[in-house]
Amino acid sequence: MPKVTSADGTAIAYERDGDGPPLILVDGAMCHRGGGPMRPLAARLRHAFTVHLYDRRGRGESTDTPPYAVAREVEDLRALIAEAGGAAHVHAISSGAALALATAASGPGVVRLALYEPPFTGEDGDGRRSREYTERLTELLAAGRRGDAVALFMTHVGIPPQAVAGMRGGPGWPAMESIAPTLAYDDALLGDGRVPRDLASKVTAPTLVLSGGASPDGMRKAARDTADALPHAEHRTLDGQTHDVSPDALAPVLTAFFGA
Repeated sequence: MPKVTSADGTAIAYERDGDGPPLILVDGAMCHRGGGPMRPLAARLRHAFTVHLYDRRGRGESTDTPPYAVAREVEDLRALIAEAGGAAHVHAISSGAALALATAASGPGVVRLALYEPPFTGEDGDGRRSREYTERLTELLAAGRRGDAVALFMTHVGIPPQAVAGMRGGPGWPAMESIAPTLAYDDALLGDGRVPRDLASKVTAPTLVLSGGASPDGMRKAARDTADALPHAEHRTLDGQTHDVSPDALAPVLTAFFGA
């Protein structure tokens, strides 16, 4: 498996497939190349792009170098952009969208940017729920209670507690516990939970912000607010889609936006 070395020495594992302009896909929380939405999406994009999938630090086959800082994850993504030739399209989902946005704001290299449902609270949020989540997550991870940290995250994003309890006995739970510390990374990327307007104002790349027509109102509003905060952005709704967006619905939209 090829790896690229980030600025702090972290080895970032990635894979590349397809033919065409480089496109990098960025996962959200608890996801990596071996588990998440990006591999099925990549299979539908490889005909038009050279698609790069990668494991964010602390996940999959990538290493990690503490202490964590958002700037270090930005450097990871920038190292992959450099490996792709110095410029690439970037598509990111959920909290990965916050990472992609920070990377695009940090300088050139992102040609076009597509974000699916960045989980900000929207302009009406006061940050209280985000602060409470951060405090509890920090406590659980400091105590080594990785399973409880994963359960906290799942209920925080709306999964019913009964469903979470059932998942804890499933075969996939140990793998989720193994990357539970990275939940703090995604939480740091989201800051106080509100749309980072100062950061967004620095993004010069044309940007498409997407949300699902069947997603909760707050998620769709956050996507619209994110688009409003970006200088060169449009918001579009994918009818019938939720946060668990279908690659068949998403791939044609991304192909058209990225100009293939």
